[in-house]
This record gives sequence, C-alpha cells and structure tokens, in this order.
Amino acid sequence: MRREQEDSQRQTILDWITPIDYAPQQHDFITRRQEETGQWLLDSADFQAWLETDKQTLFCPGIPGAGKTILTSIVVKELTTRFSKDSTIGIAYIYCNFRKEQKIEDLLASLLKQLAEGQLSLPAIVKELYDRHKTNRTRPSLEEISRSLQAVTTLYSRVFLIVDALDECQVFSCRERFLSEMFGLQATHGVNVYATSRFIPEITTKFQGSTSLEICASKEDIGRYLEAHMRHLSSFDDWDRQLQDEIKVAIADAVDGMYVASYYLRKSSY
Repeated sequence: MRREQEDSQRQTILDWITPIDYAPQQHDFITRRQEETGQWLLDSADFQAWLETDKQTLFCPGIPGAGKTILTSIVVKELTTRFSKDSTIGIAYIYCNFRKEQKIEDLLASLLKQLAEGQLSLPAIVKELYDRHKTNRTRPSLEEISRSLQAVTTLYSRVFLIVDALDECQVFSCRERFLSEMFGLQATHGVNVYATSRFIPEITTKFQGSTSLEICASKEDIGRYLEAHMRHLSSFDDWDRQLQDEIKVAIADAVDGMYVASYYLRKSSY
C-alpha cells in the first residue's frame, strides 16, 4: 500500500509539471515506419559521431515531406532501445506542432518531466518545486523550471535532447529562448542535441558550426516502402520483376526526395 501511495504521488507530481505526453505521438510515428527504412541515418558517420561523443549537436534540416518526423522517431527508438538498461543515460524528446500553442514554459517543463521520470526516485528538487506551489495552486516560473531542469540534468552521466520540427514552434521569442536553454545545457552539462527543421534562415543560422545532415528520402527507402505496399495489390503476383523495378524507379524519381509524396503517388499510380 505504501508503494502504491508513493507511485501515485510520483505520477501526481509528474503530471503537475506538465500533462503533455509525447509518448503516444512517438508510438504513432514509429509504427508508420516501413521496416529497415531510415537505417542510412543511423549508420551515417555523422550520427555515429554524435552518438559516441558528448556535447554534440546534429542538425537535420529538410524540405517539407522529406520524412523528418519519422526519422526523428527512429532516432528516439534507437536511443531508448540502446540505453534501455542504463539508468545513467537521460533521453527527452519533443515533437513541435504548429496546430498547438507552443510556450517556452511547456517545452522546458516537458524536458524536465521526462528526465525526472527517468530517475528511479523522483529528484528532490522536483518534489521541492511541487511542495512550494501546491498549497497556493500556483505554477512555477520559467526561471524555476530552468533551474530544476539544469539540476536534474546533472543526475545523468549523459543526456540526449531530441527536438523535431523547430520551424513549427512559430512564436519567435519562444523558439529563441528554447534554443538558448538547450545550448546552455549543452555548454554547462555536455548534453547532446538532435534537431530537425525546414530550411528557415533564422533557424539554420543558430546551428552554424554544428554538424548538419540534410534529411532527404533515399531511393532505397522509397523502394522498400513501395515494394511492401505493392504486395497488397490483387494483381501483384502477375507482375514480372522488371515491371516492379520500373514502377519503383519511376516513383522514386518523381517524388524527388519527398518521402511523404511517395505515399500519395503510390495510391494515384495504382
């Protein structure tokens, strides 16, 4: 019974930090992945260097529809699987969405919640933050959230911060402060940052000097996606191999690096 009470209080505090939970989105995105696609990113020298070295930034810009979000979910999956048994490694991720209002307090609170949740017991500074505000039902200030995030970050030997679609964080001041906070954590605590965005000048300039790897749907990935879906066609067994290859090449050339476009072309072509 005591353990149940502790678990209940723990969840109450985590939900108080922020009710936002990106796990359902992560599950949704990763289930859309066609098997073996995106492996080129994980195998790239840039990603491997980012993975193995502290205090690194990997910026992955791309055109709309290039598959940035699916690739981000692949990166999150890779990290959570690789370090699933290492509680000294912290992982936190955010999927920005222009349809939802982005506030700097919410973004930082989400990072704080995920890193606090990764600890076997709730960090003391998080409990203190909750206790300080619960009586009057107030919310922590941006400075309090920032200080708590920095403190929780120090509890890990390494921390990976993953942010998808920075361009969808459309409030300029929010995005500027968020990037400042992340780079501040990197400078003081050596965290690794992975971020995606469209080619927006005011965003790309923030990553000058960092490793940049453009996201572009590879013909191999598009081919795997198309082949897997062509098998569902009733007439597929009657197609010879040359016809299958010609269709895949034609569509891969037509979509010109847009992974999302391959889905629509696949439907319209058949």
